[in-house]
Parts: sequence; structure tokens; C-alpha cells
Amino acid sequence: MRRRTLVALLSVGHACVDIYQGSVAALVPLFVAERAYTYAAASGIVLAASLLSSVAQPAFGALTDRWALPWLLPVSTLLGGVGIALSGVSGNYSLTLLFVALSGIGVAAYHPESARIARAVSAGSHRSMAYFATGGNIGFALAPLMVAAVTAVGGVSWTPLMIVPALAGSAMALPVLRALAQRRGTDSGEPAAVGHDDSASFTRLTVAVVFRSIAFVGLSTFVSLYAQQRVNGGAAAGTAALFVLYLGGVVGSVLGGSAATRWGRVAVSRRSYAVTVVAIAGVVLVPGPAIYFFVALTSVGLYIPFSLQVTLAQDYLPTKVGTASGITLGLTVSVGGLASPILGRLADATSLRIGLTPLILMPLLSWLMFRTLRDPESSFVDRSRPRSRAGLR
Repeated sequence: MRRRTLVALLSVGHACVDIYQGSVAALVPLFVAERAYTYAAASGIVLAASLLSSVAQPAFGALTDRWALPWLLPVSTLLGGVGIALSGVSGNYSLTLLFVALSGIGVAAYHPESARIARAVSAGSHRSMAYFATGGNIGFALAPLMVAAVTAVGGVSWTPLMIVPALAGSAMALPVLRALAQRRGTDSGEPAAVGHDDSASFTRLTVAVVFRSIAFVGLSTFVSLYAQQRVNGGAAAGTAALFVLYLGGVVGSVLGGSAATRWGRVAVSRRSYAVTVVAIAGVVLVPGPAIYFFVALTSVGLYIPFSLQVTLAQDYLPTKVGTASGITLGLTVSVGGLASPILGRLADATSLRIGLTPLILMPLLSWLMFRTLRDPESSFVDRSRPRSRAGLR
């Protein structure tokens, strides 16, 4: 099986998994409308999806550093789908939190191993990793549309239909597993651990991505409700804002991979975060339909560094690729959910506009962290070329 085919399958599978990350934010306005949740209660649902995921991501990353666990791809995809499928079945708040948390564990299990495999089959290519990340962003973008379509007739009680992407994503993983099994007999296909770990740079990178995560998850939690207020629209106005936020990530990831090849990962990320400060300020402060433009600009700005941060982390920790992937691609994506209840409480006490204002500072803090980083040479050594025609090409 050709390398580009494997990257394509992994990208589609990534989309199927990240539909469930995006679905949590898309379901929040429906829970508020149908179950009269406060902003704090609604953000608690995001917290449930993030908390266990945040704890589990490094653990799964450490496991994949010791053992190859490709079977996690189909299993974790199914687990992520089952949790969201069950989240709307019961009106009980505790059960809703439990099912959303279950989905979060599935997402946590998926990302470190999938990123490790994507790095191996792509031979460390920035562009291929950008395509892999873009798959996840497409999943995010499709999430509000899928949730809207599923719940249009029967409300949140129809969420069991959301299991369909999980079934598709699991099926996509099977050819990848077969190809890896064939390769095992000819070549390991793993990236060699070359060089020494730069833990200090990795820590600063992680801090930068945490700030990025707070900005993105905070916006994805509340931008739907905020857009409805700013344009005096209904649920469609909110769904459109969330779709734009996620769709911009598709554009940003593709641009990031191409730009990094020319100007370097750190320089591109630094400039992107500088633009994002202005973009989030526009989302929060500029009235009327212009909010959609600034939401799109924010999304592009936050996602240009996304895949670049994954490969930077892998190069800062060449002997712990799974851990690096688990933290940057998983933990720091979900850890922003830990801050959402704080934003929700602030919004309940004041207004949603004031509750979102602290997000303006987040990309500025990421920019400051990137000012301290260097762009290392890739630590990947391609050992994946087969020694027989049965291997991967």
C-alpha cells in the first residue's frame, strides 16, 4: 500500500474521531435550550470531555513509546462515538457527564498512537502531518452540521445516530493495521530515536499550546451562543459561527504545512499567534455580522501552528515520540476545557462578552513562549523503505 494512501486513510480516520470532539461544543447550545442549563453547567459538559482526556493522553503516549498499539485506532474510535451517541439519551445531568467523559477517553486513546503511526508512514514530512491534522479539522468542521442534522427532528434524544462516523472511522483503520502487520515482517517502519531530548524547549512549547487550547476550546464552547446574541439570530446563526470556527482550521492546517517548509515552523507559528490576538479581539468586541470574519481569521490563526507544534514536539523529544504526540495533539487540545467552567462562571456573573474577553490574552502568551523557541532539525530517520515488494512504498 502506498504511503500517500496510508496518510489519506489516517486523515479520514482522524476526521471521524474529531467529529466527537467538535460535537461536544455543538451539543452545548442544545442542552442549554432543551434542559435549561446555566453557562457554568454547560461548560461542565466540556470539562467532562476534557478532564479524563487530559489525564489519559500522556498515559497513552507513554504506553505507545514502549509498545506499538495500532489496535487502539479502531477501538478508541468506537469508544469516542459510543459516548457521544449516548450523551443525549438520558436527561440526567450526571449520566450526560459520564457519557461525554467516556467519549473523551476514546479520543485520548486515539491521538498519541495515530500521530506516532502518521509520523512513521509519512517519514516525518511536515506536509503529510499537516494533512493528517487537516483530517481532524475537517471532523471538527463537520461536527456542528452533523449534530444539527441529527437533532433537527427529535432534538438531543437522536444522538444515537452519531455512532455512524465511529463505524466508518474504525473501518478506515483496518487497512492501515493490515499494512503495518505486513511491514512488520520486512522493516519496523518506526522513526529512529536520534539526538537528545530538549525537555526545556518542549516544556515551553507545551505552555504555548496550553494557552492556544484555552483560546480555542473557550471559543468553541461559547461562540455559538455569543453569535446568536451579536447578530440577533437563532440557532442557525450559532451553528454557522461554530462551523466557520472549525472550517477555518482546515485552511489553517494546510497553510501551516506549506508555510513551514519555506519559513520554518517557529517563525510561522509566532507570526500566526500575533495575528490571532487581533482576530480574537475582533470576535469579542466588533458588533454585527463581522463576527463571522473574525471567527474565520481566529480559526486560521490558531490552526496554522497546529500540526507544526506536533512535529516540533516530536523533534524536541525524539526518544519519546508517543509522549510528545499525546501532549501536543491530545492533552493540550483538551486541557482548554479545564478553563471553560471559569469562563462560564464569569459569564454568568457578568455577561458572555466579558466572559470571553480573557481569551484575547491567550495567543499573546503563546506568542511570547514561541519567542523563546528555536526550530530544530527533524529527528526523523527514515527506516521505512521496505526490503521487499510486500512492504510499503
